[in-house]
Amino acid sequence: MPATLPVPIEFRLPDGWLPAKPNGLDDEAVAFAAVHPRPDDGFAANITIDGRLLAEAETLAGVADESVERLRSVGDPELEAQRREVGSADAPALAQRVSLSTVVGGVRRDLVQSQVYLCLQDIVDPHKRAVIRLALTATEAQHDAVLSEFQEFVRTVRPDTGAGA
Repeated sequence: MPATLPVPIEFRLPDGWLPAKPNGLDDEAVAFAAVHPRPDDGFAANITIDGRLLAEAETLAGVADESVERLRSVGDPELEAQRREVGSADAPALAQRVSLSTVVGGVRRDLVQSQVYLCLQDIVDPHKRAVIRLALTATEAQHDAVLSEFQEFVRTVRPDTGAGA
């Protein structure tokens, strides 16, 4: 069963991407998943969304560190991660790119995961903060070809105020 996000969001998938059942690492924490219609050598690039409330002292960098450690523990202790802060003081965000080698479906694959962490404050109680993680996972060969579609998707993500589009 998909997880529930701590705050409602709305978004638009890139053309051709298909909603999918979460399958794989942390699938119990995933609230939404989508797959690219053209797999690369049997692996379908995918976008996942998950999130949780942040403790008062937690930072986006700390949450991103946890994600890297989780990937190290289940796959590749040699994985490489690069990150940069994006967004603004009012809407902090962090982007992280992780390169790893892991076994998926019995086949060793070189994967790249682009992650974007968005910090959202509760409108009613600004002391409550949530982090929403948007992740693109693709083969190393396909990643750069689908990255612009993921970036397009990220630009559409916003809090769902219930006002409709």
